[in-house]
Amino acid sequence: MTTGAGGASPTRSMSDTYFHDMYAGSDDPWGFAERFYERRKYALTLASLSAEHYPHVFEPGCSIGVLSDQLARRSDRLLCTDLSPRAVELATRRLAHHGDRVRVQIGDLLTDWPDEEFDLIVLSEVLYYLDPDALDGLLERLPASLSSGGEMIAVHWRHEVAEYPQSGDDVHDRLRHGPLHHAGGYRDADLRLDVFTARAGPSVAQRENLVP
Repeated sequence: MTTGAGGASPTRSMSDTYFHDMYAGSDDPWGFAERFYERRKYALTLASLSAEHYPHVFEPGCSIGVLSDQLARRSDRLLCTDLSPRAVELATRRLAHHGDRVRVQIGDLLTDWPDEEFDLIVLSEVLYYLDPDALDGLLERLPASLSSGGEMIAVHWRHEVAEYPQSGDDVHDRLRHGPLHHAGGYRDADLRLDVFTARAGPSVAQRENLVP
């Protein structure tokens, strides 16, 4: 999500009503299915992943499931959650053609974090809804949620949004000092993207024996 929809926690300074009201006014309040900005962001996100396919993927704050649809094509199983019942309803419709290997359910980013292990966790436009303490608590949880070769990607809008507890840069600065290994990243005037792994490992070129 880009400028304001998705998973959240009771400790953020924003009310759940904010998210419910946004979907009450529109089925796509941030233009996820329409804007070139979003299509470009999704392309950058997918291109930054270090594997062609992942057995088990988790995407909290999935909104209406536009990125989820693309993640489903790169995974065997995908779990998507969102705080908004309306967003979950719309995502369920969008992802129905993938069958039962994709699950979509209502879930809060912190209080409903699944007790499962994932090969990829996608945190797109959700972490700046958390205050610093809540974010730190989530970061402590991430290592146990990733498989031994697991990967986490975070993508956030960099421009100031007055009502958000943190900026995208605040979030990514904290991530860089978290418990996961930083594997790479990208930033421009609008967005910041960072990839983390459970532990340091070979690059894509090394895995394919292109370099020693």
